[in-house]
Amino acid sequence: MNRSLFALFAVSLSSVAFAAPEFEKLVLTEEFVSEGADVADFNHDGHKDVCAGPYLWMGPDFKQKTEYFQPAAEPYNPGKSYSDYFLSYTHDFNADGWADILVYSWPGKDASWFENPQGKPGHWTKHVLLDIADNESPSIGDMNGDGKPELICQTSDDPAKKVGGRLGYAEIDWANPTGKARHRGITPINEANSQKYFRYTHGYGFGDVNGDGRPDLLTKEAWFEQPADTKEDSIWKEHAVAFTPEGARGGGHMLVYDINGDGRNDVVTSHDGHGFGLSWSEQKADGTFERHTLTGATPEESPQGVKFSQIHALSLADVDGDGLMDFVTGKRRWAHGPLKDDEPNAAPVLYWFQLTRDGKGGAAFVPHLIDDNSGVGTQVSPREVNEDKKMDVVVSNKKGVFVFLQK
Repeated sequence: MNRSLFALFAVSLSSVAFAAPEFEKLVLTEEFVSEGADVADFNHDGHKDVCAGPYLWMGPDFKQKTEYFQPAAEPYNPGKSYSDYFLSYTHDFNADGWADILVYSWPGKDASWFENPQGKPGHWTKHVLLDIADNESPSIGDMNGDGKPELICQTSDDPAKKVGGRLGYAEIDWANPTGKARHRGITPINEANSQKYFRYTHGYGFGDVNGDGRPDLLTKEAWFEQPADTKEDSIWKEHAVAFTPEGARGGGHMLVYDINGDGRNDVVTSHDGHGFGLSWSEQKADGTFERHTLTGATPEESPQGVKFSQIHALSLADVDGDGLMDFVTGKRRWAHGPLKDDEPNAAPVLYWFQLTRDGKGGAAFVPHLIDDNSGVGTQVSPREVNEDKKMDVVVSNKKGVFVFLQK
């Protein structure tokens, strides 16, 4: 092969290798049913299904819609109201071999799981794990190393009085999973924290920040170090870090991952769930962090020229299959209706940010648009939906419920 043909061949291979994935959009409904969704094979037919709000859409074509719980008496109004399903996660809570559904209903209200009836008709039984689950970005994850999920959220005693609660997580009693979970508070109960950590607090995350093998908890202004012994409740050591600019209210889920490959975990977070700002904070050898802006209020503030508001949900996922964790995020549609917040009526975009490394300790994220007419809710769920070993994305919000299948 001559040099010119070889060069052309190499360029062709390079363009194929680095071509951004494309997605096929499936519209399950244009009705507002929830702000979060997840997937599992609920009926054991070998196909993943989607849960959003009180409904299931059965795979593989998602045309069959069924109720797993009683819907609200009046449909949710996307311009004026909210749903009772802020986030949904799937897990087999009672170890019977059938996937159940965990729902964070509303900040300051309950977190409950719904028991799969193993294919029998009718509504699923609801089991309340926490009467009060605070924060607008709760999640699930293994905090204690038992291989099972904990509820990662705040809690408070009396949300009606707007008394803030404690940061922490809740452990499920796996010998009695239908009983109440035990919330493990990690911050003192005092007036300052009551004002700081209230039911609508924005921004929460977990991950091993200091590399000791134990997941820590994060807020927009600090990370809290998990001690070696957690048999008894204790106050965790607080490390102050400005993961967001001063005055920012906090965004969505805070992601912990070694972005530049230097062996130290870094943090990705949005700055304001109802405004602008997205960045990753690079952890230095001395434990300090340097913030790198990804998007801002103007294209000039964004290295890639991409800007959008209301980044209320983020999730790690290896979208392109290169072994590095990218992340998926987007604009929450009408968080407070069409007349509030920054640019409420701008296109509700959905993006994945591709992680690239230069091999010298440097890293960058390249944004790729998935869709401009859906966005995220308070949750975004990258999942392998159709078993082709490619990462897909599921969202539910005030535009409807959508599945994006990677081609």
